Amino acid sequence: MTSESTIGTGLDDLLNRHFAGRVVRKDLTKLVKEGANVPVYVLEYLLGLHCASNDEAIIQDGLKTVKAILANNYVRPDEAEKVKSTIRERGSYKIIDKVAVTLNEKRDVYEAQLLNLGVKGAEIPAGTVKKYEKLLAGGIWTIITMQYFFEEGQKGSPFVVQELKPIQMPNLDIEEVFEGRKGFTEEQWIDALLRSCGYEPTQFEERVKWHLLCRLIPLVENNFNVCELGPRNTGKSHIYKEISPNSILVSGGQTTVANLFYNLARRTVGLVGIWDVVAFDEVAGISFKDNDGVQIMKDYMASGSFARGRDSIAASASMVFVGNINQSVDSLVKTSHLLSPFPEAMIDSAFFDRFHAYIPGWEIPKMRPEFFTNQYGLIVDYLAEWLREMRKRNFGDAINKYFKLGRDLNQRDSIAVRHTVSGLLKLLYPHEDFDKDAVRRCLEYALETRRRVKEQLKKIGGMEFFDVHFSYIDVENSEEKFIGVPEQGGSSLIPDGPLNPGVLHTVATGSAGHLGLYRLETQVTPGNGSLKMSGLGSNTAARESFKVGFDYFKANAAGVSASIKTGDHDYHLHTVELHNTGPTTAMTLAAFVALCSAVMGRSLQPQLLVLGSMSLGGNIIPVANLAESLQVAHDAGAKRLLLPMSSVTDIPTIPGELFAKFQTGFYSDPRDAAFKALGVA
Repeated sequence: MTSESTIGTGLDDLLNRHFAGRVVRKDLTKLVKEGANVPVYVLEYLLGLHCASNDEAIIQDGLKTVKAILANNYVRPDEAEKVKSTIRERGSYKIIDKVAVTLNEKRDVYEAQLLNLGVKGAEIPAGTVKKYEKLLAGGIWTIITMQYFFEEGQKGSPFVVQELKPIQMPNLDIEEVFEGRKGFTEEQWIDALLRSCGYEPTQFEERVKWHLLCRLIPLVENNFNVCELGPRNTGKSHIYKEISPNSILVSGGQTTVANLFYNLARRTVGLVGIWDVVAFDEVAGISFKDNDGVQIMKDYMASGSFARGRDSIAASASMVFVGNINQSVDSLVKTSHLLSPFPEAMIDSAFFDRFHAYIPGWEIPKMRPEFFTNQYGLIVDYLAEWLREMRKRNFGDAINKYFKLGRDLNQRDSIAVRHTVSGLLKLLYPHEDFDKDAVRRCLEYALETRRRVKEQLKKIGGMEFFDVHFSYIDVENSEEKFIGVPEQGGSSLIPDGPLNPGVLHTVATGSAGHLGLYRLETQVTPGNGSLKMSGLGSNTAARESFKVGFDYFKANAAGVSASIKTGDHDYHLHTVELHNTGPTTAMTLAAFVALCSAVMGRSLQPQLLVLGSMSLGGNIIPVANLAESLQVAHDAGAKRLLLPMSSVTDIPTIPGELFAKFQTGFYSDPRDAAFKALGVA
């Protein structure tokens, strides 16, 4: 982490020089925010008008003005009656409040509801509603001039909206942003963006900064679908609630197709047609009243359009899903999947395949006071307008100049990666002045966040999603680089090079019902032929499985090598569950081969995985779930396979590309397996 002093004032000077009048000191936002429950973009709109300077006297004077505006015009819910009385007595009064509008069909008028003032049914001009359509979909914060007009026998409310102005920047010169960006390095610009969102970048590791940046991609990229699951209090919903007036946060709970997509009765498009980002908070609580809700959402996330009635309707809103993971990530990776917090109706591989990226929320620390900046940043409304303007551009083809995507990426993976790269480049290099290394950094992050989605799909949907080994190829030198996901453990589970004698890897189904990787470690000492076992807990069936393998070893080891005198040694077999899948009963053959390796002092072939089991009489038992077992083997880093001949008939169930990744041998009986594993046959 960088020390705050090294970038503090330096970055402040850069921001004030290149974005004069467009920045605000974020501690002022915090100062005012504590006394007023309004979104950050509302406060910073006011602070930007009155405090956009680095002159302390102007700042203090402006701060007084902002506080006065909030004191006099911001409607606190507990003072609503007092404000209503003021409007009545004065006839007209300017207030700051959140306004939502509905159409009253019976009277053919638009009626406004003011959130804090508690007024419903206030008439509002049709022209104003037409100009600001978001009034009809959840509402927006505005500065409103309210009138009071009472007449005996009138049907509507005496409150009338005379004038309304959304709290946002009146205009944006995109070229000004491009020019300003040229004054920063990539590292400085990342820190400036994080400061603009209220974070203090000196407190975060580089990798965490990229996760925070990824939260912004839905704001710059059309139809970008992302999820972030992690512990509580990591600020997952902050960006979508506070930073932009162009996003809406739908709190977990029931929603409807009419609200989200299209209201057939009113013939109006829902939230996806009006907002740039629709974010769902607390995904565990999402449910649709309509049976076809998830299906329509799937269609929309795949194509950016959906069918209602006879029409196909297009929209550009990005979909964000945030929620909490209550278990440890290690446990979920090994026993379930990282999308398990979603409700049962959404646990569907076709739905999750629409996600372009998965941000690992568990890598972001829980928010503490020092994580929020007191330095300068862009006014969030200026930031939001710039982000919105960038949605009109597309940087997805930036990859083509320098790189090709690896063979494991299908069309949907490729689209997802290009979406993420485009979004990151728009954020980091809006002026399009990026080089090969900048594209590489964005590409590697994009491949990781999409592979995280694919890893979960593989666990939910099985072999249909076996191709998770994402890579990219440098077009200049044809070098291929593979990108992993940290929580999967990667290929280090089965290390490169020869292992100690008696060390063997196999894949089997554990007591938890899931396939997992197991490592047998064998120790041989002088003795009288006794067996000791560890790593199995109190699982009797697993112990019996090892005992069968040991008894077969004592009776048949001489057939592997005449030099083996089984009664001259004591044996210790230790099992390591590398995927925490519980003890397994399918270790008879593995135990026999490991014991032969240990007593002969000869290592197995490097990166070999032995599959299959046997009965006490040495009859070979075919591998159950062969295709899935090979996928686990490949993920763990195995390069060689030893399979029983009895499993040959199951080879057609294995995707050709997966089977081709191994050097495969076959054995007909246990002794044949030992010979081939030790490389003596």
